[in-house]
Amino acid sequence: MIKIKVINKGKQRLPEYATSQSAGMDLRANIDAPICLKPLERRLIPTGLHIALPQGYEAQIRPRSGLALKHGITVLNTPGTIDADYRGEVMVLLVNFSTTDFIVNDGERIAQMVIARHEQGEFQIVETLDDTERGEGGYGHTGVK
Repeated sequence: MIKIKVINKGKQRLPEYATSQSAGMDLRANIDAPICLKPLERRLIPTGLHIALPQGYEAQIRPRSGLALKHGITVLNTPGTIDADYRGEVMVLLVNFSTTDFIVNDGERIAQMVIARHEQGEFQIVETLDDTERGEGGYGHTGVK
């Protein structure tokens, strides 16, 4: 388990894993008053958290399946990426894909955060790429089975 430095400028408890095998930690809204998300509206929801990840890691902000299924609420740029060198407040970009208003309340679980290791790549200019079975087959290439 990696150590993540955090400053909690909000009033919510720190994110935690619900079970010993959970991949994501729930993030909570840290707001002074309820926020009404109208159909198709998107808003940045603050969490009050500022984090410092170790180099080579990112935090991915993902939707909560229950909010998506029951209310049509999701994270718009999913997964949102928080880089290791970002020190601003962790914010969640929610969107309402339902046909009714949705109220975000203070302390409500609005997203989940997954900590993931990553690599950086460097492009190398070449004249040809090696052949594969798939080749240049793109979207829908494998067909319907």
